[in-house]
Amino acid sequence: MLVIWWLWPLLAVCASDSFQLKAQEIMKITPVIDGHNDLPWQLLKLFNNKLNDSKANLTTLMETHTNIPKLKAGFVGGQFWSAYLPCDTQNKDAVRRILEQVDVIHRMCQLYPETFLCVTDSSGIRQAFSEGKVASLIGVEGGHLIDSSLGVLRTLYHLGMRYLTITHNCNTPWADNWKVDTGDDEAESQGLSVFGKRVLKEMNRLGVMIDLSHVSVATMKAALKTSKAPVIFSHSSAYTLCSSRRNVPDDVLQLVNETRSLVMVNFYSNFVSCSKDATLSQVADHLDYIKKVAGPGAVGLGGDYDGVTALPKGLEDVSKYPDLIAELLRRNWTDTEVRGVLAENLLRVFSDVEKASNNMEVPEEEPIPLDELDGSCRTHYGYSQAPSVHLQIGALLASLTPLLFSLHLL
Repeated sequence: MLVIWWLWPLLAVCASDSFQLKAQEIMKITPVIDGHNDLPWQLLKLFNNKLNDSKANLTTLMETHTNIPKLKAGFVGGQFWSAYLPCDTQNKDAVRRILEQVDVIHRMCQLYPETFLCVTDSSGIRQAFSEGKVASLIGVEGGHLIDSSLGVLRTLYHLGMRYLTITHNCNTPWADNWKVDTGDDEAESQGLSVFGKRVLKEMNRLGVMIDLSHVSVATMKAALKTSKAPVIFSHSSAYTLCSSRRNVPDDVLQLVNETRSLVMVNFYSNFVSCSKDATLSQVADHLDYIKKVAGPGAVGLGGDYDGVTALPKGLEDVSKYPDLIAELLRRNWTDTEVRGVLAENLLRVFSDVEKASNNMEVPEEEPIPLDELDGSCRTHYGYSQAPSVHLQIGALLASLTPLLFSLHLL
């Protein structure tokens, strides 16, 4: 009996090693496609996007969750890099700043061609897999960054954007963000405005994935109803397991199932356990739960590395993905389900979005109404209803006429 007790720890270690080895074998063929990584934001904050600074070398950079050795250790084969600027750029220099963040992603591919391959479609991701490179795609995080312009939306598409997160932590003039559900912001569009629906229609036409992380529940439901293609949540988890309004509630998970959409689970501790402390096992709980409610085809990974301040124990950086996959195998996920969460579910959604696109269709051209825009520094070119300078002066004189008469100046 004593011999048997001594064997238990050895058997446990052997079993653990077998799951780890199997995870790695699967990931050699089907590497991770992660839905959201904020390394470009860190490059801006730390180095002002000066990639040739010796301290910014992505092979030796240690201050971040992400570098090239960690990506390789984590079997990361596809990454949606987040092109992001905070909400305080709204109605200011948002478009200029987002162009700079798109540029830094392209320069990452140019500076490290042996590691990164910038691609814009699902076939490009598979090409990167075959070459042993990280397929690098652009996700623009926050609808405020298109400045309510369909022309800017199209331009970002031409520059490589393949998903747009409809809001960040603020409303746009055409969509409501998640803070509406906490009471911190007022609902302005009741989900999506008329123009907001035009934005989504144009995204469908172009083949840009609609990302619903950060939006209100009303916006989630409106977008799932409006879109003719599946949508994604690039970095969100399950609301039932952690009642943060950044997570996805069960009734929306049902809609995700019905529309063949995708929830890519966020690793931020506050969205995993609703506290600053979380574990790898709790992240696996979210994956289990979404698989149960929305189906195995609805689950993906969106770690939010380099965009968060607290990560679960066991998932401290991008090298740790094999440990999470080993945990799913330990929980009796099938090889097919594991390949789905790693990459195949995202590739299926991306392919469906591409199939639904139609560049021969007439583009959306009706601009947002001028009175729905904020910002005092805007010009009004092209808005026929906008008063010209002469009309404004005329209106001013008309309003002053009674005063001038009373002063006997007319």
